[in-house]
Amino acid sequence: MCGIAGYLNLNGAPADKTVLDAMCDAIVHRGPDSQGLMVDGPVALGMRRLAIIDVSGGAQPMTSDDGSKTIVFNGECYNFQIERKRLQDLGVHFKTNCDTEVVLKLFCEKDDCCVEDLRGMFAFAIWDRDNRSLFLARDRIGKKPLHYYRCGDVFFFASEIKSILVGLHRLGMRRPKVRDGAIVQYMGYGYVPDPMTIFDGIEKLPPASFLTLSKGQIQTRRYWQVDYTPDETLSEADHQERLESILEESVRLRMISDVPLGAYLSGGTDSSTIVGLMCRVANAPVKTFSIGFEDQGFDELPYARQVAKHLGTDHHEEVVKPNAAEIIEDLVRQFDEPFADSSAIPTYYVSKMARKHVTVALSGDGGDELFCGYARYVKTSSGSFDILPLGLRKLLFGLPSKLLPIGAFGQASLHSLASSEDERYIQHLTCGVSAWHRRLFTSSFADSANGSDPSLCFQEILSRHQNLSPARRKMIADAEIYLPADIMTKVDRMSMLVSLEARAPMLDHVFVEAAARVPLRYSFAKDEGKLILKKIARSLVPPSVIDRKKQGFAIPIARWFSNEWNDRAEDLILGQRARERGIFEPAMIDRLWREHHSERRDQSHLLWCLMILEMWHRLYVDESAFAQ
Repeated sequence: MCGIAGYLNLNGAPADKTVLDAMCDAIVHRGPDSQGLMVDGPVALGMRRLAIIDVSGGAQPMTSDDGSKTIVFNGECYNFQIERKRLQDLGVHFKTNCDTEVVLKLFCEKDDCCVEDLRGMFAFAIWDRDNRSLFLARDRIGKKPLHYYRCGDVFFFASEIKSILVGLHRLGMRRPKVRDGAIVQYMGYGYVPDPMTIFDGIEKLPPASFLTLSKGQIQTRRYWQVDYTPDETLSEADHQERLESILEESVRLRMISDVPLGAYLSGGTDSSTIVGLMCRVANAPVKTFSIGFEDQGFDELPYARQVAKHLGTDHHEEVVKPNAAEIIEDLVRQFDEPFADSSAIPTYYVSKMARKHVTVALSGDGGDELFCGYARYVKTSSGSFDILPLGLRKLLFGLPSKLLPIGAFGQASLHSLASSEDERYIQHLTCGVSAWHRRLFTSSFADSANGSDPSLCFQEILSRHQNLSPARRKMIADAEIYLPADIMTKVDRMSMLVSLEARAPMLDHVFVEAAARVPLRYSFAKDEGKLILKKIARSLVPPSVIDRKKQGFAIPIARWFSNEWNDRAEDLILGQRARERGIFEPAMIDRLWREHHSERRDQSHLLWCLMILEMWHRLYVDESAFAQ
């Protein structure tokens, strides 16, 4: 695990090692163990290493035996030993015991097709000196980040945007402008969906994709697609047995480490299942880590303790008090973009606690997206009024909803009745912003962000799978947008901030492919999701833990807004500095604030989005963070 960065002068000018050094220094938290730099004519490749496999060896950048190809690699290839053995049988010689060398040798053998043989989480870059080409690749799920930016005759890439910003500054280049359309997307979802970033021109390489830069031309291609066709040839018991077998194998692969290893444990179905399987294959007590809150409505520690006691883990826990505001600025800086998933706060704290004891931690991420676990799948499903044609419902309910002010009693309900199930789902995801986003912004800003409807990215995926059930389509959209842009971004940045490697067994692509073929009725019935996963879990942990109501990894943000954070939030949201940016309609922001503080409506999500956005502006626009 590490962070990678580099740049290529397309005009052939020699690269500057001091620029590369500064780019790597910006991401030192991703790899505190060592740094490696390579400058070869116009190209500069660098990395910061967090040593996990072959700690004493495996230094990067790593160059092929003939000197023609050089790699910088971030992540873990869990099947590298199998591929290493296959290559050795073909007569290939290895100098190290690490996965990076295996990936490099695979590229020498198969060129861009090598990514199809990799099982793991990764983002890497390979410079081909002979062909004067650069190859970038990202894992199938998007667990590891990779950004790129072309500015004139210079092409940059990096694990984090801040590294690119530093490179631009060191080369005397102007940083890109803020992308207005990205702000519209952010206010809808609380994150900027891939492949867009908040900066105009800086892009995220999409999951399951690779990029080739040759002769000044950039080409990207997706190399993996999931088959969601239900496999009706297997019984429910067969599907369950297959899933459990693959997941146990996935857990075992992710327990390969030359450094201390443990697991996040919330006490929910997903993390409890992973810890249960870890205990099944481990030869010593598994270290587990949990956090809680003083607010009992958000505290899951009792459930985590119950699981830990049942499994006999070496359990560690902490209670987070509402002084989290002290670290918000550091978290905003770490994401590089506005990022308003407030569960980043507990993720940071549990990662920080885990890092005191281990260097690697397994998580339960992926269960909700793979097995229909979110309550929103039910809340936005078809109702009795859906028997009426959509056109008629838009006439009966849509027109009256448009005549009512936003937030008026009954307005949201009328709008929901006038919407398709897809539209209702997107409205739920965006807290209604998708329906009235233009009225949130000033007219001048809305005009500059023309065509940035936050609905479009989800609509495109939902419409692409019309042959599947509505619940399945929602799961696919979440897996392709929400999972990489929110969940994986959150886990990567918060774990890497404390130099901890997080691994997600349920997001092993072999397991994802198996889960995608499970008929929906085995996962979802009678308004309850994750049925087949819960059956696996019940064989590992107490049923009382599995059958309880889903809580989620959340913080009491609504209460904190009204109490501990009130003064700071008021300045960031309503202050003159925020208003002068000209992004939001003051009257609309005032209304959101009043509604929340009068307890008429919980607007904590939108207020949190506004607060984080203003903090981001002050760090990245006003103060030019990472310009040194």
